[in-house]
Parts: sequence; structure tokens; C-alpha cells
Amino acid sequence: MLQIKSNHYQPIFLLSHMRANTSLISHILGSHPQISGYYEMHHSYVSENDLITQQQILLDNDTLKTSSHYLFDKLLHNKYELAVENMNLTNAKILVSMRSAEQSIKSIVNLFRNKKGKHAYAEPELATCYYIERMKKLVQFCETNKTNYYYYDAELIRSEAKLLLSQLQKWLQLGSPLTENYQLFPLTGKPRSGDSSENMKKGRIVKQNSNYDDIKIPEDLLQQAIEQSQQYRQLLVSHSIESIIL
Repeated sequence: MLQIKSNHYQPIFLLSHMRANTSLISHILGSHPQISGYYEMHHSYVSENDLITQQQILLDNDTLKTSSHYLFDKLLHNKYELAVENMNLTNAKILVSMRSAEQSIKSIVNLFRNKKGKHAYAEPELATCYYIERMKKLVQFCETNKTNYYYYDAELIRSEAKLLLSQLQKWLQLGSPLTENYQLFPLTGKPRSGDSSENMKKGRIVKQNSNYDDIKIPEDLLQQAIEQSQQYRQLLVSHSIESIIL
């Protein structure tokens, strides 16, 4: 089993939540010649050995580009940890992103209602709980790692893609532009690897958003989620070293 020294690559981590357009960003980043990795590995990073494991996961599912300088992964769930303080990660590039409460929650509900069998997040109450708890976790991380990450609003990848990608290219110090078109990889559209919708297989950003008019969230629950998410967003932006927002 081939292993690679962990200090050979610079990590890029995207911290966000489900249904925040992270598969689009992941594929665009992973299509860049300097970046290997494009999907969610469902893996924690609490020691330097976890960086070796990350590389092995990539080797098991794909190949590492000979031109790559960065390794990418995204963490969308609270059970997966990123303990920067435990590792020699002074060179890590950390992105943090969130999407507005109503669209996020409705998109989560829609996703799980379309899966086979019964799923907890198919119910608005539990989907809302996931969203709020995930926001809390992101704020906790960002309060510990102030000015050590770049924040962007998730909606920008559809509404202002060129602007967002230009800013990310500069911040990541990439030698060539990030583009709105992306490669299709072996795990593109596969379950547990990110967005499995048909739009992901088009190789380009599809700008229209679903309105989910058929999904109803109790008004008091939705209002609570909106108010809390706005407070969390303010904290995420204020603690960032740099940000781009709507």
C-alpha cells in the first residue's frame, strides 16, 4: 500500500454543512491542476497520521495529480473533527461557508424525502436541528481559530461565481484561474460522496435554484432558525481573516 509523506502537500479544508453548494466548490477546486481531492471523505483530522490517511483514501479512489500542491477535503457534520491545534497545520488553507437557513433546511428535507426508506432529516424539525447544531459547531471552531480561515456565503457560487472564484484563486495562491466548468470524477454523483443530482454530472454550474414550495417549515421554527443563523453568520464573518459575502 503506497503512502506519501504528509508534509509533501498543503491541506485545503472546507467547513460547511449539507446542501450548501459544497459539491460545486469541491469539484471546481478538485479540477484545478494544483489540487487533488473533490469529495467528502467522512474523515476526522486530529493528528498528523490523519493526513496520511487522507492521502491513502485519495489513492484508493483516484490518483494524485503529479502537479498537485494541495489536498482537499470537506467536513459537513459535527462528528468529523478538524483539530488544527493538534497538528502542524500552520500552512493549511481553511474555507468556511454557510447558506441561508430557509433554503438550507428545505433542501435538506427535499434530499432525504427523495431517498428510499425513512430518514430523520426528511422531517423539517430534525433537519432544522441539524442545521442549527452544525452552525454552532462552526462558530466554536472559528472562535478558536480566529483570522485563520476565509469565509464566503454559499449562494455566491451560483449568483456571483466569477467573482467568488477569482477571490478564492487569489487567497489560495493558485497559479491559474478557477473556472465555472469542472471535471467529472469517478465518484461524481455517487452517494456519500456529495451531491448525487443530475445537475452535478453536467460539468458546469447550473445557476437556477429550486424553490421547494411544497416543503413547509413551522413558522416559529423557521423564524428561530433564521435569527440564529444570522447571528452565527455575523460571528463567522467577523472572525475570518478575509471574506466575501452577499
